[in-house]
Amino acid sequence: MGNNILITVYGAEQICASCVGAPGSWETYEWLQAAIGRKYVADNISYEYVDIEQPPDDVKHQQLAERILDDEFFYPLVLVNGEIVAEGIPRLKTIYLELDQNGAVAKA
Repeated sequence: MGNNILITVYGAEQICASCVGAPGSWETYEWLQAAIGRKYVADNISYEYVDIEQPPDDVKHQQLAERILDDEFFYPLVLVNGEIVAEGIPRLKTIYLELDQNGAVAKA
């Protein structure tokens, strides 16, 4: 089996001002799980959602949430093993490429 892969989605209940018409952060989080689950074996892939308005007591989550709130990044912000791979409206092709590079196993 491939390496353990963590996909983190940072977002908020309110849709990003620059992403009008796009799905919300939570919907994006659920959509990514479904899309990735169709293409890859899910045994080594885990997911976490971080609300940027109420981040958990973890310094790295709090710092990145603050950067998003300061308009440094659009949200939802998607990370694969800590690397930013998408912001705003994510593109599956980019995320899949990063998953492949991190050892995700495609379904047969």
